[in-house]
This record gives sequence, structure tokens and C-alpha cells, in this order.
Amino acid sequence: MAKVEIYTKMACGFCYRAKKLLEMKKVPFEEYSIDLGGAKKSEMLERSNGRMTVPQIFINGRHVGGCDELMALEYQGKLDELLAA
Repeated sequence: MAKVEIYTKMACGFCYRAKKLLEMKKVPFEEYSIDLGGAKKSEMLERSNGRMTVPQIFINGRHVGGCDELMALEYQGKLDELLAA
């Protein structure tokens, strides 16, 4: 199964929505909270080429984008293929 990482903030509706989709698909993921900034926020900015919005989602180290991009992959039928790798 794919390694899924998601950078989030606590009061973020888009983060909640992205995590719910992954949970519905029974996909385990590592969640990194960037509520307090610090090293994880810096890491997210570096890995996502400076994108500051959350969530920022990575599948097998590949930057997928945010919630909208994750949902688009699902609607296009491409998410399962990425998760199966």
C-alpha cells in the first residue's frame, strides 16, 4: 500500500474532508500538524514548492496537492491507482 502523508491544521475544513476521504477508502496516513509552525511547516513548504495552504498531501513522496486535487483524482478514477502503488 502507498505511503500517504498529509500536512494539516486543526480547524481546517479542507483537511477534515481530505482525511475523511482517505478514511472511507481505509487508507492509513501520517498526519503532520502545522498549527504551531516549526519544523513540520518548513518541511511542508519545501516539499510543496512554497504552497502555504493546507492540507498538502503526498502519496509515495509525490506531491498531490491539496484537498481539491485529491478529490479531483478520486472523481477521475485515478486515486485508487496511486494508492495501490
